[in-house]
Amino acid sequence: MTTTRPVLGIICCQRAVGTEPAQAVMERYVRAAMHYADVAALLIPSLPDLMTAAEVAPRLDGVLLTGSPSNVEGHRYAEDAGDGPFDPGRDEIALSMVDAMIGRGRPVFGICRGFQEINVALGGTLRRDTSASDDLIRHHSPDGVSFDAMFDHGHRVDLVPGGILARTYDTPSLDVNSVHYQGIGRLADGLTAEATAPDGLVEAYSATIGNSSVVAVQWHPEWHPESNPDSQTFFKLLGQTLRGTA
Repeated sequence: MTTTRPVLGIICCQRAVGTEPAQAVMERYVRAAMHYADVAALLIPSLPDLMTAAEVAPRLDGVLLTGSPSNVEGHRYAEDAGDGPFDPGRDEIALSMVDAMIGRGRPVFGICRGFQEINVALGGTLRRDTSASDDLIRHHSPDGVSFDAMFDHGHRVDLVPGGILARTYDTPSLDVNSVHYQGIGRLADGLTAEATAPDGLVEAYSATIGNSSVVAVQWHPEWHPESNPDSQTFFKLLGQTLRGTA
């Protein structure tokens, strides 16, 4: 007897592979979600000229918006363009996927860029100075370090008492990696902070919008989760939410 697992949609970015454009997502996101959430997965191409989010959403039990080197285009939450690199196709599909999945009452989870995308999709704004600001701690490693060392950069986050993450982790704080140049400016209406950095920057949030559960974090739980039980817990929460048991 086989048991059908929930199907998680995972957003793609447009990347260059050699001389060609490609729809890609780093395998660490896919493996972490499939293994620790115990779900099947489908990749969602960011090709708004060829499909719409509304076509994809009915086929999914939830969606994960991943991290990426690109930034959300500034015109989507402010009057100026902001700093690239940009991926406008991903912006279009990701932001519309948030609306489509919430409209169907399905879970929406985000990591890093995905965390920022959901906030923008729901009407919030971003700030662009999280690695060099007088009023913030450094949220990104200095330029020039190795890729692994970039993910070694981290800080503490304090979990909001009574929140979903505080109940899930049963601890007042976590030590997390920190690899972001942008962060939350104004938190969108309807989102509730779940964790904050020592400087007060929102590092995680949640919401229940209609029948849809929204959970997103600014850090990277997909980075070597096999050696980090806290990261495994994030993806287990994802799986439980897709199954309606969280």
